[in-house]
Amino acid sequence: MFANFEQLRIRTREAEINFRRGGEGPPVLLLHGYPQTHVLWRKIAPGLARRFTVVAADLRGYGESSIPPSTSDHRPYSKRVMGQDMVEAMTELGFARFAVVGHDRGGRVGYRMALDHPATVAKLAVLDIVPTHTMWTTMDKRLALTTYHWLFLAQPDGLPERMIEANAAYYLRETLRRWARKSGAIEEEAIRAYLASLTQPARIHAFCEDYRAGATVDLADDDADFGRRKIACPVLALWGDDGIAAEVEGAGPLDIWRKWADDVRGRGLPCGHFLPEEAPEETLAELLAFL
Repeated sequence: MFANFEQLRIRTREAEINFRRGGEGPPVLLLHGYPQTHVLWRKIAPGLARRFTVVAADLRGYGESSIPPSTSDHRPYSKRVMGQDMVEAMTELGFARFAVVGHDRGGRVGYRMALDHPATVAKLAVLDIVPTHTMWTTMDKRLALTTYHWLFLAQPDGLPERMIEANAAYYLRETLRRWARKSGAIEEEAIRAYLASLTQPARIHAFCEDYRAGATVDLADDDADFGRRKIACPVLALWGDDGIAAEVEGAGPLDIWRKWADDVRGRGLPCGHFLPEEAPEETLAELLAFL
């Protein structure tokens, strides 16, 4: 995986970020989601690298990035702080302005970056998500059953950590199986790469803190912005026809994102949640056209 890409680590003020870099051209930052790492991008990063400088990063707490300690308010795992990591890392690489492509949690980091750093994010692509504000304000029985992990992982006092640690490999494999619609799209090599890091107790705690932040400070940050400021850059929203974003009640992901940005385009792809793995050709074509 990632032939002709170099692996680097950059120290930010609060974390050490692991990433792969390859290609030449305008910079594009790729951010993975849960329960994955930068390995998510293995099928499309080489195609992007033919036209762009591609930086595929591990979010703090995930993959091979460092695991900063959390606090009682979960702020260290907020999307605002995770986004600051990426701004600092890209600045260290010499990129003051760049495009961001984020899947799942990485998409949440991406749109928070676009709101907090409008001079930095030139374009934004969000894959199979709607804003955190929308997720929580529209949570109903159907969405709660589909996205049960939002409620489970946010539980306090170490409950999800203890339960996942009892059989972390099973939990993560089952999560991947449930959210994918194309059997075999996530090959065993990639699954083993995910399991190598995300079965570690410290990283299990980190991704629970990520979701606790989602239910608290991330929601508060969204609430503070909703209806008051918008994403200034062009936005591409892609989702799986059988993915998570399509489960949210309402007019559809595009109309939801148009409440947050004026320049929005996108469509559904024939897959489940993991667009870069289940529909890599379609995802790459949409990203190339947009970027």
